[in-house]
Formats: sequence, structure tokens, C-alpha cells
Amino acid sequence: MSTLNINDENFQKEVMESEKPVLLDFWAPWCGPCRMVSPVIDEVAGEIKGVKVVKINVDEQPAIAGKFGVMSIPTLVVIKNGKVVDSSVGVKPKEHIIKMLEK
Repeated sequence: MSTLNINDENFQKEVMESEKPVLLDFWAPWCGPCRMVSPVIDEVAGEIKGVKVVKINVDEQPAIAGKFGVMSIPTLVVIKNGKVVDSSVGVKPKEHIIKMLEK
């Protein structure tokens, strides 16, 4: 599955009401570390079945970033059944991201 861009219009349905676990990638185009982790996020989206992977541009969606208290990017958040089960700030290796999804 590929990644999905999230905005105010589709956030509730695609993230909070998702039956699958959701990995949220908070990023911005000017963020070097975000550009480093982006290909890894895309790999996870293609390899891990039963998980939805979404990207949220913090410049375009500041309200969503604010809901999750995002202060630094990249920030990764895992949502299951509408609840945050894990989060991580900064560039992380693929193995770490996969372990976040297994919680």
C-alpha cells in the first residue's frame, strides 16, 4: 500500500476511524531529516500488510500537528483504534519503525 496524504477533511475517517493501525508521519518539505526518513516510510508502507501509512505536512496542517503536540519533525505516531499507542521523534531506522507498529 502506498502512503496517503492527510488533511483536515480526511483525518477523522482515514486516521481516527481506521480499522487498521495507522502510522502518521509528520513532516515538512524543508526538513532535511524528514527527507531522509521519507523513503523508509514509503518502504514500510509497501512491505507491512494490514497497516495504513499516512503523511501529514505540518506547514499545511498545523491544527492536526497541534492535536498531537508535534514540536519537532520528523515525528512518527502510531494510532490503533483511535488511540496513540507509540510515538517517536527524529530519524529512526526501519526496524524501529516496524517495532512501533507491532505494539
